[in-house]
This record gives sequence, structure tokens and C-alpha cells, in this order.
Amino acid sequence: MGKITSALKKAAEERMNRIERVSRIREHDQLVVKKIGESLVDPAVVTYFDPKALISEQYKILRTNILSLNKGVPPRAIVVTSSIHSEGKTITSLNLAVSLSQAVHKPKVLVVDADMRKGKVHKYLGVKQEFGLSELLQGKADLDQCLFHVDMDNLAFIACGAVPHHPAELLQSEAMRHFISTMRKQFDFVIIDTPPIISVTDSGIVGSMVDGVLLVVQAGRTQRGIVKRAEESLYQAHCKVIGTVLSNIEYHLPEYIYRYL
Repeated sequence: MGKITSALKKAAEERMNRIERVSRIREHDQLVVKKIGESLVDPAVVTYFDPKALISEQYKILRTNILSLNKGVPPRAIVVTSSIHSEGKTITSLNLAVSLSQAVHKPKVLVVDADMRKGKVHKYLGVKQEFGLSELLQGKADLDQCLFHVDMDNLAFIACGAVPHHPAELLQSEAMRHFISTMRKQFDFVIIDTPPIISVTDSGIVGSMVDGVLLVVQAGRTQRGIVKRAEESLYQAHCKVIGTVLSNIEYHLPEYIYRYL
């Protein structure tokens, strides 16, 4: 009986700890977003360095397409994923987020690195972040310790954090649901970068909690069958695919178009 009593007591304590972690995220009304003093943003985040570049214009088109969805009531929480690795999902997440933050009404945008296996958001931003989503969901850090921005006050980031033992289970937790719900109230747009859908189930889990999913496909590399399988996996996870982003496209601009730009 002693062992049973101890087990029940331990289970009750773990349950209370989970409730406290969820409550801290849920009741966090005043956000403090710290500024990273020194950063080395990767040149691939072209919208950050040159908003008028030709590539930046393509991200603005993507921004316009998203903002025009659902009769002008666009999805506010969006997961970005890909079929397989190295298709450009993280670069797409960052460039889309920067482009959104540069809109006329200056919306508050949050980028969350939910790739807790091989997250690269902090690397592309050139920062060293001690705490991230992993620590936040496990109750090892507060929101104020995880939020940061580089130069734009209306654009915030949360890194992936240390690799947890069970990433999928952590993303499927009640703490993750409440985190997304809270961030939706604090930001106009929440862009969540996730792992490739065919490799692991993470993006399907998070995708079912948000308004829509963007699927990044690398031109000339990813086969149609793989893309179809990725879409099927997302649909099976009850995700709403709102569009496909084709990356790594090379094309020639006629001289008269270039002159206009």
C-alpha cells in the first residue's frame, strides 16, 4: 500500500506542476520583449536587409495573398513546414514574418521556432539564446526569458531551446495549446516554423492547433509524389493547408519588367 500511496502522491504533484506551468503562460498579460544587442542576421533574410529587392517583392506578394484570404480576415497563427529537409522553410518563415511586420499598419509579429530537433531560427538571426520554446513548455523558463527582438520593435522571436527528450509529446501538450492561444492575443500574427512533415509528426501536431499551414517546396528537387504524400499527411492530421510556397526558383526577367522595377 505504501508504494501505491507514493505513486499516487507523485502523480498528483506532477499534475499540479503541469497546471502551474499552463497557468503561468495563460496569465502572462504584460510581455517584456528584450532586445538582443549584437546580432549577425544571415543575408538570406533579404527582407530584413533590402525590403525593395526583387526577392523581397516575392515575399510581399506572399504577404498580400495571405492577407487577402478569407475575405480579408486572414489566418493569424500559421505553421510553416516542408516535405523534406533543406527546402527553405525557416528562411521562408523569417522573410514572411519580416515582410508582415513591414506592412503599413505595422502589425505585431511573432516567430516561434517549434523545430525542437534541429531549429535554426537563432542561427539565421545570429544570436545566442539561452532559453526557448522547449524550456518554456517544460516550465523551466518564463515567457520574458524567451522573447527577444533584433532591431524591429514589432517583430519578436522565440528560439527552439535545448532538444527535449520527447519533442512531439511536448508539442502535443496542453501547455503548447495555451501558449498558442496566449500568443494569438498578444500578437497580430504568429508564424511557427516546424520540422518537415514526412520526417516527423511535429508539424501535423502543431498544424492542427493553428489557422493554417504553408507548405514549402523546393523547385527542381522535391518530387511530386513526395509533395502529395506531405499534403496527405497534413490533411490526415486535420491541418488546413492554405498554400504552397515554391522556393529556389530561377527565372529571367525581361528587360522592360526590370526597367519598371
